[in-house]
Amino acid sequence: MMTFKLGRRALILTAIATMGFSGSVSADGHQVVDSIHFLIPGGAGGGWDGTARGTGEALTGAGLVGSASYENMSGGGGGKAIGYLIENAESNHGTLMVNSTPIVIRSLTGVFPHNFRDLTLVSGTIGDYAAMVVGKDSPINNMEDLIAAYDADPSSTAIGGGSVPGGMDHLVAAMVMEAAGRDALGVKYIPYDAGGKAMAALLSGEIVALSTGFSEAVELAAAGEVKIIGVTSEERVSAAPDAMTMTEQGIDTTFVNWRGFFGAPGMPAAELAAYQDALEKMYATPEWEAVRARNGWVNIHNSGDDFKVFLEKQEKVIGDLMKKLGFL
Repeated sequence: MMTFKLGRRALILTAIATMGFSGSVSADGHQVVDSIHFLIPGGAGGGWDGTARGTGEALTGAGLVGSASYENMSGGGGGKAIGYLIENAESNHGTLMVNSTPIVIRSLTGVFPHNFRDLTLVSGTIGDYAAMVVGKDSPINNMEDLIAAYDADPSSTAIGGGSVPGGMDHLVAAMVMEAAGRDALGVKYIPYDAGGKAMAALLSGEIVALSTGFSEAVELAAAGEVKIIGVTSEERVSAAPDAMTMTEQGIDTTFVNWRGFFGAPGMPAAELAAYQDALEKMYATPEWEAVRARNGWVNIHNSGDDFKVFLEKQEKVIGDLMKKLGFL
């Protein structure tokens, strides 16, 4: 078992649940956890990858965590990593798996047999808007242009994403097209394993547009590689102030994808409390604000039971929406 250095709040929260656990407060009272191993269910360049590495950067930079390591484990739309975490629970204490809205979507659709209830719920941390992007040389400059291309030839207007069919990127594309008055089930969606491969397909011309996380699009847009033609935020986001919202363009839809962290089932209470303490303290640090602002994330923090309530509500909302759109 990994050794923690617990902060005052974590010690108070877990004073009666520390059997078999060895921890101490660091000399400066600042570091909360010695180390964290982040398990990432997708490939490099995707939203999960960016969230895990950005969170690790902020935690270690702020001195809340001594060191962070990262492991990408693609496969099964995220199911491979979830199964690994569950099947090897005893050896995976010290590991946090990043996940997001797809853990709800894919359990509803039966892509994998597990759901969030099979894991230890650590904390929801951020929200990331969705975006529709096109290549820098595309003749499409806004959602009106994309809709016109779709109307002219739906089968040639392929939209890609870094998730499986019926996954979040597909669902967002369908939501946007439905809100634009088009048949959501008529969208030609091409899936890729993580956002990096999907972005490569866009740049090569394999797809016309990409449905992706806003944070994934910001860096390439700033470098002039892509154009963001629509964002699912209620207002423009400071990280890309020139990118228009969907509602500005007459498409009445908004969406935010949460991202957060889970542990193996049976995680000791003291270990769980230490992770939650470190993540809670992270929000007040300049290191986190730099990472958050750079990626255009929204702070959405809910730990433990609050995280469970949040997920159960989303499960119902998304389940109802997917039935309406024909995905269930």
